[in-house]
Amino acid sequence: MTPKTSSAQALPKARNYCTRQERCQQEVRDKLYTWEVPGKEIEPIISQLIGEGYLNEARFAEHYAVSKSRQKGWGPRKIEAALKQKQVSEPCIRAALKAIDKEEQDGLLQKLVAKRWEREKATDPRMKRQKVFKYFLGRGYSVELIEQALKQLAD
Repeated sequence: MTPKTSSAQALPKARNYCTRQERCQQEVRDKLYTWEVPGKEIEPIISQLIGEGYLNEARFAEHYAVSKSRQKGWGPRKIEAALKQKQVSEPCIRAALKAIDKEEQDGLLQKLVAKRWEREKATDPRMKRQKVFKYFLGRGYSVELIEQALKQLAD
């Protein structure tokens, strides 16, 4: 159990927490609660961090979207759902999704579909196609994009 953190101690700790990587407001709020900062002191700390430039929801959302797309191969729907779960605002989510390079994402999806197709153990082509399709649907890609990638694979 951590001892209660006063707001005088919490602000520098929160600055350090935000310096290590981009954070959304909710992540910082949650961290302040785990440090047992009194509830009435949390919002002023969040406001100060925003004012000082340590917290920027739009910057966080854009970084999150682009990195999840490139590194994890997530589709727009999965990224949007994850940002909503982190309680990022709708305008920030829309801007973040626009920051993802569509051509880069389409090329990545094409490579991932081809790789997944080769790894799929099903021998029946229809079953194989269905499993690959379902996998990428779960990764947050739209039906149209998956169909397009599978069609290019067949060509």
